[in-house]
Amino acid sequence: MNSPKSNSFVSLSRMGAALQPPVIVDLMAKALSNPNLLSLAAGFTDNAVLPYDLVAKYGPELAQANSTDVALQYGQNQGRQRLRELTCEFLESHPNEKRGAYHASQMMISNGSQQSLYIAAQCLCDPGDIILVEQPSYFVCLEMLKGLGIEAVGLPCDAAGAVQLDKMPEFLESLKADGRWDRVKAVYLVSYFCNPSSRCLELDEKLGLATHFEQAGLRVPILEDAAYRELYYDEPHSAPSIFSLSAYDAFPKLYFGTYTKPFATGLKIGYCHCSDPLLLEKMLCVKGHQDFGSAHYNQCIIERVLEEGAYRAHLVGIQQHYQKKAGLMRQGLFEGGLSNLGWEWSNPKGGLIFWLRAPQGLDLSMNGEFCRTCIEQGVLYVPGDLCFPEGGPSNCVRLSTGALPEDRLLEAIGRFCKVAKEFGS
Repeated sequence: MNSPKSNSFVSLSRMGAALQPPVIVDLMAKALSNPNLLSLAAGFTDNAVLPYDLVAKYGPELAQANSTDVALQYGQNQGRQRLRELTCEFLESHPNEKRGAYHASQMMISNGSQQSLYIAAQCLCDPGDIILVEQPSYFVCLEMLKGLGIEAVGLPCDAAGAVQLDKMPEFLESLKADGRWDRVKAVYLVSYFCNPSSRCLELDEKLGLATHFEQAGLRVPILEDAAYRELYYDEPHSAPSIFSLSAYDAFPKLYFGTYTKPFATGLKIGYCHCSDPLLLEKMLCVKGHQDFGSAHYNQCIIERVLEEGAYRAHLVGIQQHYQKKAGLMRQGLFEGGLSNLGWEWSNPKGGLIFWLRAPQGLDLSMNGEFCRTCIEQGVLYVPGDLCFPEGGPSNCVRLSTGALPEDRLLEAIGRFCKVAKEFGS
């Protein structure tokens, strides 16, 4: 999207001048403005499973003048105390989490988990500093880091996104050898049903990373993004968060979660749990400068849903729904003949994302002919090279099952496969 030319004499900061429109904003705008363009790109949730009944039940109650919550008034900068307590209790109910691993005093409620990520990066890094990431990684976070002038450097990972632990010593030594070591300020991991690879970090990967960081003397904050953790299909992933692993006791830790994807994206409520008091204090300072507290009414709705025990029942419904849609995606890809053309894809056990790899030599990047043809044929996707920090492969794509109704999802997959056949023949 091109900005209009301006005769303004405004002098932008270095950061302001360097900013570029986020790709995700452009993808969302395309998806929302053109009903004939079927989007497999932006990770919207499905309107069919939004919690209309729960919001309709508790929302009006909270809007009453005699409500003790005073939901229509400002709230605390850190977020509602009871919501933070309930969130900690919920996190401890995940498999293999330690009792007492989470504390309301260490929790910050934010506008989705993205705001917490932004604030954490802002507090931890100066322009030119480095955050280590998986490959592939969440492309919206990569764009955010770039906008802040932070360099994302990829950990050694295989084609499926699994961390190659045997290559970690050499990788860490290379950071020391080429002078980048002192600029490394954090590690960012998408641990559960990763966007975009759809895989989970296994326990041995988490423990192995901690061991390698400890042995190399890299005790920087570990940022664990768990936005998709609750969206499992048959069963939750068994590996606990870094807050329940003694291997990470010596590290500052941050856990980012959300109520947007698993409950209601429009309420835009997420959270961050931070082990370091000074870092949390500074993050709350930035939060106070930005909005001095996330939407209080929205917090009250989610708190009431948790308090009444309705959240878990809601999760069961959406887990089953997205599992069915994942099955439709697999069906569409097979029936579309992609496997016969040499394409490969992930088999997610949760989340909204499929990660596809085309045969080498097929350019699926944003400016490539394949992408332009897909848009002409009425289907949109996320080019996979956007999900790598340092120029990733151009033959990967990220497809989302989230937004489209089932019939439209199959139609979108059919359009995508039609283009793939044209380019594969």
